[in-house]
Amino acid sequence: MPDGGDILVAGVDGCKAGWIAVLRNLNDPADLTLHLFPDVAGLLAFEPQIDIIAVDMPIGLPERIGPDGRGPEKAARKHLGMRQSSVFAVPSRAAVHEEDYLQACATALKTSEPPKKVSKQCFYLFPKIREIDALMTPELEARVFEVHPELAFWRLNGEREMSLPKKIKSRANPEGLNQRRDLLVAKGLSKTFLDQPPPRGCGRDDLLDAAANSLIAERIFRGQAEAFPNGYQRDERGLRMAIWV
Repeated sequence: MPDGGDILVAGVDGCKAGWIAVLRNLNDPADLTLHLFPDVAGLLAFEPQIDIIAVDMPIGLPERIGPDGRGPEKAARKHLGMRQSSVFAVPSRAAVHEEDYLQACATALKTSEPPKKVSKQCFYLFPKIREIDALMTPELEARVFEVHPELAFWRLNGEREMSLPKKIKSRANPEGLNQRRDLLVAKGLSKTFLDQPPPRGCGRDDLLDAAANSLIAERIFRGQAEAFPNGYQRDERGLRMAIWV
């Protein structure tokens, strides 16, 4: 635990500029701060140490993908209705480590049953997935947890999917973002904090997603969070494959 008895949790989301993090001190609700980290290493090394880091990025990559996918994605999608398209199918580790899209698709086809290519949306996440994969260890699992914002909003919204989309045709949907902001305010976060201009290279949706993830980080710390799937598996490096909410 950090010096002074503080309990720090962070909700983290990837963005163009790096990683946006909402840090909350559970012993002081007014202690709410926004940080932008250029890399995951800086997040892990932050002082005082963050007790729980809830990050929206796949953690744990199997060598082969079966009919049900990696596992967490299928478990999350069934709760999200119209929002389930936000959960991308993650391919094998070998495919994620390909830097060319066509080669990534070729490797994904070879390492999946039935054979499946890679979506462009997921491919754009590969650099950040690789960044976490390079640093993640089973020991870090005491602090670092995979989460997903839309599943977080589902949990915070009484286990109901959000009725409005966050984006429409890849553009931010102000009504959908306001709906999520209002839900976070109802859960105790500051409207002024949530309405602040995001850092350069981050979107308003990134800030709101990180804030939602911070509430899930608190649930994890308090032992209230659930793993999706409940009987999660581990990859060949021993990393768990689960989305927490």
